[in-house]
Amino acid sequence: MRSPVAVEGLPFIAAFAAVAIAGEVVCPSLLGSLLLWLLTGWCIWFFRDPERHPPVGEGLGGGLVIAPADGRIIAIEEVAAAPLSGLPARKCSIFMNVFNVHVNRCPMDGTVSKLAYHPGRFVNAALDKASLENERMEILLTSPSGVVLPFVQVAGLIARRIVCRLQPGQEVVQGGRFGLIRFGSRVDLYLPLSARLVVSLNDHTRAGESIIAHLEKNV
Repeated sequence: MRSPVAVEGLPFIAAFAAVAIAGEVVCPSLLGSLLLWLLTGWCIWFFRDPERHPPVGEGLGGGLVIAPADGRIIAIEEVAAAPLSGLPARKCSIFMNVFNVHVNRCPMDGTVSKLAYHPGRFVNAALDKASLENERMEILLTSPSGVVLPFVQVAGLIARRIVCRLQPGQEVVQGGRFGLIRFGSRVDLYLPLSARLVVSLNDHTRAGESIIAHLEKNV
């Protein structure tokens, strides 16, 4: 049975629990103990990893791009050159606040063609400049039909650790877990210009379930 908590969160949960137990032993206090256990509970909740079920149905298959992250769509814009592919694309940015599930999922089936890590700053991930200035992990997926799909994990003001479990050449499945970003962040998805976008600004997404776009057959 899969753990309902992301494995990357276990050290944080253990640390909070250890402090709570130590606090009860060293300096017993009902209020202090309650606060520490509430923080431990919040940490467990933050690193929750619920099951998700990618949409299925006639005509979906490999022509579907789903959300790589929970959150809210804060930007949709065309760019002249997407990361790693260098191709014109439509960028769709999903912002994750501290209340969202932070486990990231693959937006489509494919092969990891390239990975590129960039150290950087930790400005507010809701700002446009975060895409270029913040710490980030760029990922390029290539679908079985040859569609290239770059997407980027971007660290934020509070988030200071990007976790990406992918390796070059790895085969991935749509909706599969591939990493997370701790404590608030964003994911930028670079769609082919010919893709039919089905979301709008301020829409809320669920990683592994929400449909972002349909790919045209001639992409």
